[in-house]
Amino acid sequence: MALPEGAPSAGALLREWRQRRNLSQLELATRSAVSVRHLSFIETGRARPSREMVLYLAERLDVPLRERNHLLLAAGFAPVFGERSLEESEMAAVREALERFLSAHEPYPAVVVDRRWNIVAANRGVAYVTRGVAPELLALPANALRIALHPDGMAPRISNLAEWSRYLLARLRRAIEATRDPGLESLYQELVAYPGVTPDDRASPADPNDVLLMHELQLDDRRLTLFSTLTTFGTARDLTLAELTIEAFYPADPQTTEALTAAIREIHPGSRAPRSAAHI
Repeated sequence: MALPEGAPSAGALLREWRQRRNLSQLELATRSAVSVRHLSFIETGRARPSREMVLYLAERLDVPLRERNHLLLAAGFAPVFGERSLEESEMAAVREALERFLSAHEPYPAVVVDRRWNIVAANRGVAYVTRGVAPELLALPANALRIALHPDGMAPRISNLAEWSRYLLARLRRAIEATRDPGLESLYQELVAYPGVTPDDRASPADPNDVLLMHELQLDDRRLTLFSTLTTFGTARDLTLAELTIEAFYPADPQTTEALTAAIREIHPGSRAPRSAAHI
């Protein structure tokens, strides 16, 4: 794997990441126990960093694993972080853990997404809340944000669409800032053009008295109020694992608990939302 001609040097990329983290050379040097002079020489190309120094500085800058590989390539070294498909034998324990979590979380919705919010796996709770979504939105690679905010997706049934879309777009914007992924930027521009969606830089601030932002849905004659948690693989050294996120939704009131429990009983026990590991 080689970088295209004219690609930024490792020093230039490190400087960019330092600036993105709002750190001065002195602050990064202090955190890294590296002299400001040496750090300056690395950033300007007057000194060539070793493989260990690239990884050391990337760790201090909290650079995503995928971008650490790019830094290594820019410095003339081979990438060190692999990327395995979830279908590979080495990932059997991970697949089992994900399936166990998704199944145990039922009747409440839970979904696993990759770095671009494409759905990797989902349980029957998700299958229930996405009933009636346009088939083309559910076709692989189904994108969770597109499903949530598209007018032919879940948007018409979200009672607090302005608040919820603001929250989702703010998460997406943070991911863009963290990864510099042009695919995420393209997705952001698509989503903000949907009717009823509130861009994260134009919305009113959330009520500071609220404990949680709720996801409010109206499904047929059932009103659901949910909140969510996010889970990642904290010790991942593989790109696939490092970029997976599990979003689990929980009922915020007894009525939602009863509605989801009843809804799952209506779904065939063998049914499960589409799953794909081909687009990670």
